[in-house]
Amino acid sequence: MGQEVHEFEADPSQDGPQQGPSWQSKRWPITDALAGDDLTRALDPMALKVEVQKAAKKGGAPALDEAALEQAANDSYRVMLLVRTYRVRGHLAADLDPLGLSKKALPADMSPEYYGFTGKDLDRKVYLGGVLGLEWGTVSQVVEILRKNYCGKVGLEYMHIADVEERRFLQERIEGGDKSIDFTPEGKKAILAAVVRGEQYEKFLGKKYVGTKRFGLDGGESMIPALEAVIKYGGQLGVKEIIYGMAHRGRLNILANVLAKPYRVIFHEFSGGSANPEDVGGSGDVKYHLGTSTDREFDGTKVHMSLLPNPSHLETVDPVVLGKTLAQQVFRDDVGQGKHKQVLPVLIHGDAAFAGQGIVWECFGFSGVNGYNTGGCIHFIINNQIGFTTSPQFSRGSPYPSDVAKGVQAPIIHVNGDDPEAVTFACKLAIDYRQKFGRDIVIDMWCYRRFGHNEGDEPSFTQPLMYGQIKKHPAVSALYAERLAAQGVIDGGWKGNLEDTITATLENEFEAAKTYKANEADWFGGRWAGLNKPADPVTARRNVATGIEQKLFDSLGRTLTTVPDDLTVHKTLGRVIDAKREMFATGTGFDWATAEALAYGSLVTEGYNVRLSGQDCGRGTFSQRHAVWVDQKDEHKYVPLTTLPHGRFQVLDSPLSEYGVLGFEYGYASADPKTLVLWEAQFGDFANGAQIVIDQYVAAAESKWLRANGLVMLLPHGYEGQGPEHSSARLERYLQLCAEDNIQVCNITSPANYFHVLRRQMHRSFRKPLIIMTPKSLLRHPLAKSTAADFLDGAQFKRILSDPAAPQDKDTRRVVLCTGKVAYDLIEARDAAGITDTQIIRIEQIYPFPGEPLALRLSRMANLEEVVWCQEEPKNNGSWFFVEPLIEESLKAAQCPVARARYAGRSASASPATGLAKRHAAEQAALVADALSLSVREEIRRKQKA
Repeated sequence: MGQEVHEFEADPSQDGPQQGPSWQSKRWPITDALAGDDLTRALDPMALKVEVQKAAKKGGAPALDEAALEQAANDSYRVMLLVRTYRVRGHLAADLDPLGLSKKALPADMSPEYYGFTGKDLDRKVYLGGVLGLEWGTVSQVVEILRKNYCGKVGLEYMHIADVEERRFLQERIEGGDKSIDFTPEGKKAILAAVVRGEQYEKFLGKKYVGTKRFGLDGGESMIPALEAVIKYGGQLGVKEIIYGMAHRGRLNILANVLAKPYRVIFHEFSGGSANPEDVGGSGDVKYHLGTSTDREFDGTKVHMSLLPNPSHLETVDPVVLGKTLAQQVFRDDVGQGKHKQVLPVLIHGDAAFAGQGIVWECFGFSGVNGYNTGGCIHFIINNQIGFTTSPQFSRGSPYPSDVAKGVQAPIIHVNGDDPEAVTFACKLAIDYRQKFGRDIVIDMWCYRRFGHNEGDEPSFTQPLMYGQIKKHPAVSALYAERLAAQGVIDGGWKGNLEDTITATLENEFEAAKTYKANEADWFGGRWAGLNKPADPVTARRNVATGIEQKLFDSLGRTLTTVPDDLTVHKTLGRVIDAKREMFATGTGFDWATAEALAYGSLVTEGYNVRLSGQDCGRGTFSQRHAVWVDQKDEHKYVPLTTLPHGRFQVLDSPLSEYGVLGFEYGYASADPKTLVLWEAQFGDFANGAQIVIDQYVAAAESKWLRANGLVMLLPHGYEGQGPEHSSARLERYLQLCAEDNIQVCNITSPANYFHVLRRQMHRSFRKPLIIMTPKSLLRHPLAKSTAADFLDGAQFKRILSDPAAPQDKDTRRVVLCTGKVAYDLIEARDAAGITDTQIIRIEQIYPFPGEPLALRLSRMANLEEVVWCQEEPKNNGSWFFVEPLIEESLKAAQCPVARARYAGRSASASPATGLAKRHAAEQAALVADALSLSVREEIRRKQKA
C-alpha cells in the first residue's frame, strides 16, 4: 500500500457559541468555519461589516461604501448557508452507485440560485474568512469546491455529531480546494494488485468448484486494499490486534487475502476435508463460517488479527466480537480514559442485515457504556444494494442502510465501490478517527454482487434491470487499471502479467491442498494454556475440591458485613447486613445471596476475576444480592468485593438487552478462561430474546468450531403464581440442546451447592458453559439454608441431594425424584402428612445427568415399590421428557424392582404457567398430592391453612 501524497490538512477553523438568528433576522452571523450544525457566533450587522471591511483593506482593495458593504455581508451570509447545506446534505448528491441505478437530481437547496446567486453573481467575489481554505472566492469557485468535496465518490455524513471537535476533525480532512484523494504510483499499484488478487481468487474458485456456494465478493473487491489500509495505518496509530466479525459475503476472500489464511487450507476445506474432520475433533462447519488468526506486518509494524467463526445468523457475531475485544483490552491494560487504542474491533456487514437486524442497534448501544465500551468499532458495510431477493426500497424506509448509526452520532462515510482509492481513503480516515476519538464509525461501500445470493442462484427472477446492468458492467480491476494506464502509472501488460502470476500461485496451492493434512486443533494455546478437553470417562472428573479454609471464610465474612464510616446505607440494607453478621457469628442460616458472595469473594482472593453482568445485577432483581451499596445522602457507591486482593470483581447493570449482552459476555468468556463470566437474566424466560446466541454459540460452538467457553447463565426459575412470563426459564429448551457433554444444566436448591458449582466452574481443568435455573422464593426460604461447615475444606458440589428427614433405605417404599423449588413443597407436604416411607431426592445437576450416583443411591433401597418424577412445569415443558429414559437406565443399573418412573406434575399446556393465583395454588397442591399419593383436597386445605 502506498503513501498518500499529503495528509489532507486544512487551516484550523474557529468556532463559538452555537446560536444564530434565522434567515429573516436583521442580525448577521460572522463568517467562520461553520464547524457547528448551525451558523455560529451571531453578531450584529455592524460587526460583520467591520470584519468584511477589514478583509477588503487587507487584500489591498479600497474601502467599501455602505451599499457595497451591505451587499458583501449579505453575500457572505448566503454563501455560508450554501456551505452548510453541502455539509449536511452533500452526500445525497454524491456519485455512489457503480451501476448508476440510484442517481438522483441535485437537491434544489444545493444550487447557488436557491440562495439568490444567478448570472454574473456567480463570478462575484465573496468574503469567506477561511472557509474552504479561502479568504475570498467567487460563488462558482465555492460551488466547484463543495461538489468536489461532498459530491464525488465519497459522501460524508457528519453534521449529526454533537461534538464540535469531531466534526472539525472530519471536515478538515475532506474540505477545501486543495483536498483530493491521491496516492503515490507505488501505492496505486499496490491497491490495484490487491483488487486483482481478490478478483482472480473468486474466478479461480468459480472455475474449480462449479456450482459450489462460496458467497463471493465479486463486485466488492475494493474492500481488500481498504481493509489492508486499516491494518497498515492502524498499526502506525498503536493498534496491536484486530478482531473481525463478518457474515458470508466475501468471507473466503477476506480469509485468504486480508488475513492470509493459506489458500491450500481453504481448498482443502472445499474438497470436503474441512479443518475439523474426525482426526481433529468436532462436527465441523461449512467453510464460509470458519475463522482464523494470523499476524501481518506493514512497514515493520506487526498486527495480530483474528476472524471469529460465526453461524448463518447474519449479525449474531457482532456482540461476540465486542466482548472478546474488551477482554483482550483488559489483558493489555488498554481500558480506561484515553485508552482502548491497542485492540480494534472491525465488523463487516451486509446492507440488508445492517438495516434489518436489531442486534446491530444493541451493539451500538454499548458505545461509551462503562463495562462494555471498546473504544469504538469500525463498521464496514458491503452494500450490494439488495438483500437476497429484496430491493432496498422494500426492506427499509430510510435512505441508507447505515442510518441506524446516527443514533450514537457515528460518522458515516458513503463511498463508491468502483473506486478502490476512495474506499481505501475512507478506511484510512475511519481508523484515524477511531484512534483519536474512541468512537464507532461506519463505511458504507456501495457496490453490487455479480452473481446471485449464492453462485447457484438466479437473481434476474426478481431484479432483471439490475442484473442486466451488472452483466454489462466492467470489473473493478478493469476500470481501475484503465484509469492507472491513462495516468501512466502502469502499462498495458501490467495487469495481465499480474493475473497470470496470481493464477499460477493458486494452481500450485490447489495441488498442495490434495496432500494437505489438518493439524490437531490447538484449543488451548495462549491464555488457555494449562486447560484441556475433559478427561474420559465422563463420570470420572465431574467434581473437584471447592471448599475453602476457615481463615478465608471468616475474612470474607468481615468484608461482607463491614460498613465504611463514610457510607450511609439504606435502613433495610442495614438489616440485611446485620442478618449476614448473625450468620457468620452463629455459623447457620446462610442464604443464597451470601453463598454467592462467598463464591465470588473466594475466587477473587485466589486470583481469579469475576465479571457479573445483566439487568439490575448490582441490587439483584429480587433485592437479594446487594453487591453494590449506595450511599443514601450522595449516592456514591461502595462494592465490598472490590476491596479484596489479587483478583478483580466487576458487577455491571447492563443495557436493557438480552441478545446483545449475552453475546458480549460469551465473547468475553471466549477470550478469558481465568475470569468467571456470568450473565444474569432479569427473569429466566427473558433469555428467549437471546436464543440465537444460546443455540449457535453456547450449545454448539465447541462442536462446530472447537472453541471452549466457560460462560455461566443465571436464569431465575420457579412457579410461584407470577404468571406465564415470570415462572419458567424454559428449562426444557436447554435440555434439548444437551449432547456430547457440551453444556451443564443445573437447578440447585442449596446455597452451599450454588457456592460450590460456581467455584467448580473455575477450579476444573476444562471449561463448559453452565446454565443455572436460579431461584426466586428460595432466595429467602427457611429450608433453603446452609451452615458454615457446608462451605469449608472437604465440601464440594453435590449432583444429587437427599432431603434432611429421609427414612432409612430399608424402609423406603417410594422415591420422588425432582429438581428445584418443588422439592421443598414435597418435603413439607410429606412431613405434614406423617409419611415415613418416602424419600425426596433432588437432581441438582440435570445434565450431564448423574446416572451413576443415582443408581448407587437407588440400589440400597431393597423394598422400593414406586419411583415418581415430580415437576412444577407442564408435562411438555421442564425435565420430564429428558430425564425419563435416563432414570430408567439408572433403575436398570441399580437392579431395582421398579422398571420405570411415573410422572406427577402439571398437564401439558401451551402457556408455561397460569396467571391466576388460585389456579396456580390448586395446580401446585394437586401435583404435590399426586407425587405423594395424598388427597388433593386435603393438600389444598393444608396449603391454605399454612
